[in-house]
Amino acid sequence: MTGGSSEQIRENIYLIGFMGCGKSTVAFRLKKDHGMHLVEMDSQIEREAGMPISQIFAERGEMCFRDMETELLRQLAGRKDMVVSCGGGAAMREENVQLMKKSGRVVLLTASPETILERVSRSSHRPLLEGKKNVRDIAALMEQRRPAYEAAADQVVSTDGKTPEQICSEILENI
Repeated sequence: MTGGSSEQIRENIYLIGFMGCGKSTVAFRLKKDHGMHLVEMDSQIEREAGMPISQIFAERGEMCFRDMETELLRQLAGRKDMVVSCGGGAAMREENVQLMKKSGRVVLLTASPETILERVSRSSHRPLLEGKKNVRDIAALMEQRRPAYEAAADQVVSTDGKTPEQICSEILENI
């Protein structure tokens, strides 16, 4: 299947990857061009919790946030025709990966640490990067997560130097 707004995508697409790799941008493009329902996991969790993720981390802890991700994926598992922009850590839990694979295709978006730094440098809502917005620390965290990301992925797409349209076309070629 190639690009074009009239095409219907039958399976859910779960976009995983490190923060700043382009999940939200690509998800929005898939929604716009293919009429898929868009779920931004982080935004939905913030709405349901009534507070930003950084506050959830500070007041309730990372484990509470990760439990909220799993619960949201459980809720989404029965739905169809969705593109889901997952939080950067969602694929770190095997239960989450199984929920995603049961109802769709898992696409890992990648980018270089330099690209990630460029994209997140002005963001204040990345609690895991507080005090670590440099290529070395980003590369270290990316390397920690890489094995889980790769094990979860049905497809891997690099976003470095590509437009959202090019990335979407590459994803859809393999669906």
